[in-house]
Amino acid sequence: MALTLATRNPHKLREFARLLSVTELEPLAEEIELPPETGATFAENAFGKARAAAAASGRPAIADDSGIAAEALGGGPGVRSARYAGESASDAENLALLIEQVPVGSPLTYICALVYVDPRSGEERVFEGRCEGVMAAAPRGSGGFGYDPVFLPREEASGRTMAELSDSEKDAISHRGRALRAFEEWFSERA
Repeated sequence: MALTLATRNPHKLREFARLLSVTELEPLAEEIELPPETGATFAENAFGKARAAAAASGRPAIADDSGIAAEALGGGPGVRSARYAGESASDAENLALLIEQVPVGSPLTYICALVYVDPRSGEERVFEGRCEGVMAAAPRGSGGFGYDPVFLPREEASGRTMAELSDSEKDAISHRGRALRAFEEWFSERA
């Protein structure tokens, strides 16, 4: 059974395609409008996108919302991670603001809420993944996206940032990788 993936983010499309093996992913049709991310939690935002995609396509859909939580910012930017430096901010602008506001070595957490919605059965599920780390002294690496150049994952003994890891290394410990593996395990048991 094919699932509609409720995103137009090319980084996420590649990551999801790389990580999911139990099903085929259909890209979000251009005419499907996703709701604004106004939820107070990652799960609320993901549910909004998945429900909209499922209703418009008539097929099961998955969506995620993810971001970074900095202890020094009381858990911020959180659900505003993609808009941290403003509504139209680029990844570089968001990263620059985090560097300005978060001290080196302070705790960071990547959080992902992945949601599954089946419009035919009415079934809805949420899967969460987390990755703990700390703030790097300076951005390093050209892989990944977003805040990856300053995120030093605790599980990576070499001291490399997420942006310095290979795709397979990152997938093994990332918040999105963990949420997708939990979903895939559940989804494969249903088949």
